[in-house]
Amino acid sequence: MELTQIHPEAKLAKDIVVCPFTTIAKNVEIGEGAWIGPNVTIMENVKIGKNCKIYPGAVVGAEPQDLKFQGEETYVIIGDNVTIRECVTINRGTAASGKYKTIIGNNCLLMSYVHVAHDSVIGNNVILASYTGVAGESVIQDWAILGGQTGMHQFTRIGTHAMLSGGSLVGKDVPPYVIAGHHPLSYGGVNRIGLRRRGFTNEKINEMHDIYRIIYFGGLNITDACTKIEAEMPQTEERDIILEFIRTSKRGIIKSTANLEEL
Repeated sequence: MELTQIHPEAKLAKDIVVCPFTTIAKNVEIGEGAWIGPNVTIMENVKIGKNCKIYPGAVVGAEPQDLKFQGEETYVIIGDNVTIRECVTINRGTAASGKYKTIIGNNCLLMSYVHVAHDSVIGNNVILASYTGVAGESVIQDWAILGGQTGMHQFTRIGTHAMLSGGSLVGKDVPPYVIAGHHPLSYGGVNRIGLRRRGFTNEKINEMHDIYRIIYFGGLNITDACTKIEAEMPQTEERDIILEFIRTSKRGIIKSTANLEEL
């Protein structure tokens, strides 16, 4: 009896390591340098990039847990240098969403027992700590970090370089460059430490802080606050990223429970 089952139509790079008791289905592609641990299940229609590591108990490419799914051909796409730890589950996309695929970017770390649901999009350099649950059609942008046991409602978004405390319940969008915590999830200031580590200057960080002072403490509604920022603050990449994120939010952004003096 063979300990490992690899479908003859699977396309695996020659140098990858596949450990015992692992199953790899048809229409699977795995790039160079990958390590697939024991007791891993990779189901149909999965593409995995180079130098990825998948640890025991992970299930990648299972059918979406969505009652609208009718067995259509959908996909999981995973980038390069992604680490998927023990018992992570990543479901395929759906036709009903119009997306057909679930996407994980490059250089991501999904710690143990993370779940990524159908049609979600996770950017590059994202860290999802253990027991995080990402509901269907959610978006996590580049460099975001989610603390353990975070739960995301479907259709919610986490902005680039945002950081969430453990146990966060995400019901509204979390804007870029911020830290968020408490119950209900609230704005807690700009992610200064994380941004400095990634090379942002103090001038840039202070610019973001000034933008969020207007949004959260300027006494204006969100639409008027964005208009004021656009009219009065210099045009920069970071300013435009924040404004675009907020203006395209369908669920609205998190509120603030912090005092201005604390930030």
